[in-house]
Amino acid sequence: MKLFKPMLAATVVTFMLSGCYNQPGLVQDGSYDRTKTGAAAGALAGALIGYNTKGHNKGKRAAIGALAGAALGGGAGYLMDKQANEIARALGTGVNNDPLAALDPNRDIIVSKTNNYVKLMFRDRMMFATGSSKLQSRARGKVNTVASLLRNYPQTVVGVAGFTDNVGSYAYNQGLSKKRASTVGNILAVNSRPYTKGCSYDKAIASNNSAANRALNRRVEVYLYQDRNVMSDPCR
Repeated sequence: MKLFKPMLAATVVTFMLSGCYNQPGLVQDGSYDRTKTGAAAGALAGALIGYNTKGHNKGKRAAIGALAGAALGGGAGYLMDKQANEIARALGTGVNNDPLAALDPNRDIIVSKTNNYVKLMFRDRMMFATGSSKLQSRARGKVNTVASLLRNYPQTVVGVAGFTDNVGSYAYNQGLSKKRASTVGNILAVNSRPYTKGCSYDKAIASNNSAANRALNRRVEVYLYQDRNVMSDPCR
């Protein structure tokens, strides 16, 4: 019973905030999952803290704590949702969380999102010439578009990873993928220096058994985090 009141307060506030944040207009993706997840976690934590604080009116303090916690947690989630939609729209695409989208050779750019990050995948054929780490003009325009939008999100932590196929040695591809990630990272360094990593031909999307599949594996991925503590290794 002691835990019921703060949990009830957290639940009520989460529903309230979910309704507030589920705004129309950002047509690429209306789910706002990170908003709701962040609000739920923040509301529960805030409610428990408020309830366990010394003094009277524990139920009232739990509700206030839930509201404050949900606002903080939901706010971070909302920024991720909003950022994903804005970037997708600016790049001329939508937010696509279908894992099979990466296997579609006609998609040069894929914007997706999880509870922890927004991911932009740029297909290599639009990015670099064979064996080069110099961005082609069209690709540079796309990356500059992302950089421009990142100025509106100074809290975003950026990670960039390069991936190759398995033609050539692992060491050669490690160096090439790192250079390509650094090229993109240098453009995206508008708020702070991005974390860059070369993954060589690790974490392949498809088996490197045909020219078509090798083309799928050559890519650059950009990760946008709200919290550096949840960053993961893009090569694994």
